[in-house]
Amino acid sequence: MSRPVHLVPTPVLEAVGIGDTVVLDGAEGRHAVVVRRLRVGEVIDLVDGAGVRARVRISRIVDPSALEADVLTIVTEPVPAPRIVVVQALAKGDRGETAVETLTEVGVDVIVPWQAARCVVQWTGGKGASGLARWSRIALESGKQSRRARFPEVGAVASTDGVLELIHSAAVALVLDETADRALTQVAIPPEGDVVLVVGPEGGFSEDESAAFEAAGAVAVRLGPTVLRTSTAGTVAAAVIFSATSRWQVQ
Repeated sequence: MSRPVHLVPTPVLEAVGIGDTVVLDGAEGRHAVVVRRLRVGEVIDLVDGAGVRARVRISRIVDPSALEADVLTIVTEPVPAPRIVVVQALAKGDRGETAVETLTEVGVDVIVPWQAARCVVQWTGGKGASGLARWSRIALESGKQSRRARFPEVGAVASTDGVLELIHSAAVALVLDETADRALTQVAIPPEGDVVLVVGPEGGFSEDESAAFEAAGAVAVRLGPTVLRTSTAGTVAAAVIFSATSRWQVQ
């Protein structure tokens, strides 16, 4: 089984080197000691969510909410290329949260919630702030579970104009559309830059949205003969994209 991952602030990892002792405390320390029941001698990874990963060996259990560990290695993982940006339309129930969880697990770099014309859910007022906080929390927890050192960025809620800006700046932009004639596997994925993937709401894209995306240079693609839910379509498409790049090559 791979090593457990715990999150620590960047300044903590910046202050230590190989052979130094680092303290894991607070909620992460309690989770390590009480929930995971980690013991002296076990090796775990400490990450800051921004690419720094320290492999450490536990040297002392201080109390139920803290442990000390000796740093074995510490590296900064390179920024991945190409960068995968998923524009995820808001969905009812927990489907949006499922999308964030699995997109994080599969390895995407940016998740942008999108208030599409046909979204049933409306993130207005306090709902927007609480929704973003919930998506960010899920991305963090899923980032630890999937052993990532660099967690995805969860952007602010985008309007369609905001999505068009992302499309304009992308190396390639892809819109998942069940009616498209072109398969995702037929699109060449560039080795650098942003790959923007737009996932629509359960009600589909409006005619205005589809026309605007096409005019901005996005390519409409489909995954296959079946229709996926908005909660799973982006994750499956991201996996296809990763498989076409060096991102999933075993090091």
